Amino acid sequence: MADNPQPPIPPGVPGAPVTPMKKSTGKVQPKKETVRITLPPKPSAAPTIKLPTLPPGGPTGAPGGVPAPAPAAPRPAGVAAPVAAPRPPGAAPVAAPAVAAAAAAQAARPAPAPRPAPVAAAPTLSPVDTILAIAACVAAMAAIGTTIWMMMILNTAVTS
Repeated sequence: MADNPQPPIPPGVPGAPVTPMKKSTGKVQPKKETVRITLPPKPSAAPTIKLPTLPPGGPTGAPGGVPAPAPAAPRPAGVAAPVAAPRPPGAAPVAAPAVAAAAAAQAARPAPAPRPAPVAAAPTLSPVDTILAIAACVAAMAAIGTTIWMMMILNTAVTS
């Protein structure tokens, strides 16, 4: 007949497996206290610098970027300058015929050809720069040669 499994031996009986006891130092650890401190508020973003704005017509003050009208031809003596009729306060500005003619002439003129990019002059090297460049090339070649030589020595040592 097959062996019947034996029930486990109760603790305390000689020959029973000993379970390790929990480590206790005998000292009672004090409960840690939570300390709250108040921090100053974070500074906001850097202050914004406000730059002055240009007038609505651009730096010249001409409306819409249109060039200022050319001065009118001189009037003969005894002829009064034309007087503009008063406008109501909410009325839109009236375009002068000279401004309209200048805008039409500007549109009819072909665009100027783009200027060629300036050719940069070749930088000149001083003798010190030339000597440093040659020394750097020699040092680089020496480093490459030394590395290859060490790899060959290592390969020979490993194969023998």
